[in-house]
Amino acid sequence: MNLFVFGLGFTARRFVERASGRFAQVRATVTDPSRAGAGLDGVALRTFGPEGDDDRIAADLADADVLLVSAPPGRGGDTVLGRYADAIGNSRIGWIGYLSTIGVYGDQQGAWIDEATAPRPTSARSHGRLAVEAAWFDLGRTSGKPVQVFRLAGIYGPGRNPIVKLREGKSQRIIKAGQVFNRIHVDDIATTLLASLDRPRAGAVYNVTDDAPTPPQVVTEYAAALAGLPLPPEIDFETADLSPMARSFYGENKRVKNRLIREELGVDLAYPTYREGLAALVADARADGS
Repeated sequence: MNLFVFGLGFTARRFVERASGRFAQVRATVTDPSRAGAGLDGVALRTFGPEGDDDRIAADLADADVLLVSAPPGRGGDTVLGRYADAIGNSRIGWIGYLSTIGVYGDQQGAWIDEATAPRPTSARSHGRLAVEAAWFDLGRTSGKPVQVFRLAGIYGPGRNPIVKLREGKSQRIIKAGQVFNRIHVDDIATTLLASLDRPRAGAVYNVTDDAPTPPQVVTEYAAALAGLPLPPEIDFETADLSPMARSFYGENKRVKNRLIREELGVDLAYPTYREGLAALVADARADGS
């Protein structure tokens, strides 16, 4: 099979690394033309962004069997669908995965929710994500292609995690009573996508989260203890210097279940909580001598 990826970011790169042996050819987009020659081994990069698209993308889509969409929406909606809906609909692609966010559920006041919970996004960003999900499902229905949506929790992994923030002096210990977040290790996202490839289901929505929605300061404290790093001071949420986007995250409080990826896709999380995930990252760093 051949794979095409829109948006070769942190998560998609990890998927490509894990799945490369399954594909004869892998092609992926980047927004910065200067990166067009600096991808993963064996991955052909294409530019895709406001400065214009590589003119090979349409032919690549015609030759693809699997499509992963990790590129975020633009201001006017989904850029991928806006430019390539017809090419995708007329292709031989047999599996489409769209990476979304649990942010579409909005604020659930700390309640446990699952895929049967009706989304009620509060931010413009999450409203846009939900609209894009619907647009991809519409394309799936009209083209007969199985579209799966994966709603991701806060992503962490090698090079992008609380320990890195502590080491770089960029960590904050924000305190907001009752606030919790789910997280997910990037390797567990890759595992879920691979499992879905083997069991496609048109119209499926999957929550890709860990089992331990936890206050953010607790995770920071655990990371600092593991890595032997000093803790940043506690900061009350009401007086914290946060960007509007960061503050909006704290305006949503929910505990998200991942039962469907287990029962339907047979996924066994390698890192069911932040504790296993952070401990593995520390162990890997020590093994590398860093």
